[in-house]
Amino acid sequence: MTQFIGEYECRLDAKGRVSLPASLKRQLPPEAESKFVINRGFEKCLVMYPKNEWGKITNRISKLNQFRKEVREFIRVFFRGATEMELDSNSRLNLPNRLLSYAGIDKDVVLFAHTNKIELWSKERYDQMMDGHLDGFADLAESVMGEINDDANIDI
Repeated sequence: MTQFIGEYECRLDAKGRVSLPASLKRQLPPEAESKFVINRGFEKCLVMYPKNEWGKITNRISKLNQFRKEVREFIRVFFRGATEMELDSNSRLNLPNRLLSYAGIDKDVVLFAHTNKIELWSKERYDQMMDGHLDGFADLAESVMGEINDDANIDI
């Protein structure tokens, strides 16, 4: 399973391309073959998955009951704008203008890599969002992680 990590500040070039940092490129699994799928995130950001991880997500979604209206609506919104991309010879990705507009990305972009995905944020929006969570992070961690009881006993 892909396990990305890192936070990278980048800039879009005049053609809407972003260079994938070398340290992030090294984290790509070989089975991704330098291919990605990018789509709208739940917040005003973009989410980029290696092609192999996207396949796992679509497989899971394909098992949903499409006779339910809410499932059909979810599928339409989730896949809206999904675009397959491949790194060019200079390790750049050409990001679709429509998706850049959705996320408010015009020049400065933050690539926030975690779990099996890379979120793309406008730097301004990312900084605002992250700064807003700093004060309540301990309470958020308790709410989200407080009930996990596994054998690993991992302290954070």
